[in-house]
Amino acid sequence: MTDIAVTSPVERIARVIAAEALSINGEGQDPSVGSAVDAVWEAEVARAVAVLKTLREPTSEMVEAGRAAGSNPAEIWNAMVRAAVESY
Repeated sequence: MTDIAVTSPVERIARVIAAEALSINGEGQDPSVGSAVDAVWEAEVARAVAVLKTLREPTSEMVEAGRAAGSNPAEIWNAMVRAAVESY
């Protein structure tokens, strides 16, 4: 079963964008960015919204993955997003 998130997709994406910019695992230099991300993620909300807006129109691979996932909305969403990530 797919876990249900407790934070909004906008916040989660904004935090990832901020972490990517700050972390040594991304483009930054800091090996531990948790508190820095807490302080700056809200500055990335507009980018996060832009990312979500691009997902409004699924690809044919996403549609097929959603159909194959069954009737649980969380499983359908998960399958469609996985298809989008895997197609890259």
